[in-house]
Amino acid sequence: MQEDRIKRELQFTADGSHTLFVPSINEHYHSVNGAVQESKHVFLEAGLHHIQKGPVRILEIGFGTGLNAFLTLQDVEQNNNHTIDYFSVELYPLDMETVQSLNYGEVIWPGHKDLFHALHAAEWNTPVKITGNFSLHKIEGDGNTCELPTDIDLIYFDAFAPEKQPEMWRRSVYDRLFTCMMPGGMIVTYCAKGAVRREMEAAGFEMSRLPGPPGKRHMLRGIKNKR
Repeated sequence: MQEDRIKRELQFTADGSHTLFVPSINEHYHSVNGAVQESKHVFLEAGLHHIQKGPVRILEIGFGTGLNAFLTLQDVEQNNNHTIDYFSVELYPLDMETVQSLNYGEVIWPGHKDLFHALHAAEWNTPVKITGNFSLHKIEGDGNTCELPTDIDLIYFDAFAPEKQPEMWRRSVYDRLFTCMMPGGMIVTYCAKGAVRREMEAAGFEMSRLPGPPGKRHMLRGIKNKR
């Protein structure tokens, strides 16, 4: 997928929140069955809410619309239960015109649209303090090759589907992620394909198949066992 040919179309999902559709690969950034519902279910409810320590270091593969980061920021600010160092890798950042068309500020956290825009306006490749509890470090690069942060507690694996972005769903990527994690760290993804589960297990994760968000039967969660 080359940046110069990426066309993105704004679409509504079943819960009233936006997603982006990429016609060239026939793929959505988020589930049409509910973008916000999916992200909350997979990344917060099955991931963040199971981390019993603080501060938490999160690595997201695929910053995309910023939805997962914004939901995490909201969760931290409203519950005051963690301090978050949030890292995110993205090869094709959105332009601000597209960002401003997304309705997450209104739908998710009315009155805090400025924080959603601040996530996207934050400088790349350097840590930026968004709030007292949330630091963002966006890495512009390819998750296969760019330098990844270390001592990660939780990985949001949110690349495009394996059939659309196969280079992100392979053993070498899972090996890199396993290496950068703390013992006891966790990885969560919306994808539940058997091949993905087996390759993540081969990389060292103890995998579980969990109930999926609306429109999906299952999702995956992996743990880096303490040894």
